Amino acid sequence: MLDPSSFLTRLKTILVHNELSSAAFADLIDVQRSSISHLLNGRNKPSLEFIMKVNDAFPEVDLQWLLYGKGSYPKTKTNPTSYPKITKTERGQKSKDRNLERIIMFYSDGTFKTYTEF
Repeated sequence: MLDPSSFLTRLKTILVHNELSSAAFADLIDVQRSSISHLLNGRNKPSLEFIMKVNDAFPEVDLQWLLYGKGSYPKTKTNPTSYPKITKTERGQKSKDRNLERIIMFYSDGTFKTYTEF
């Protein structure tokens, strides 16, 4: 069974390892910032969708480690700033139907900048 306090410790490890603020992390995995706040404060438990978004966004995270603390983190040597290569819009859409909507640049201090005009 998932121990929420141990899960939060491992989640914080991911944030520290990748030098992300909770807001930048939320934006990166495409969840509301309040969801991260509620998780980190122990108000809510992680949903399966949340866990899968973390798993998709961070290939160095072993799912067994994230859920149960078994194994190690990171599971492979990766650059801490290597972010997901597959975005939400790339899944299930044909390339001819896609238009660039925005570019988000994440900085090591946890801030980010969004560009919507090209």
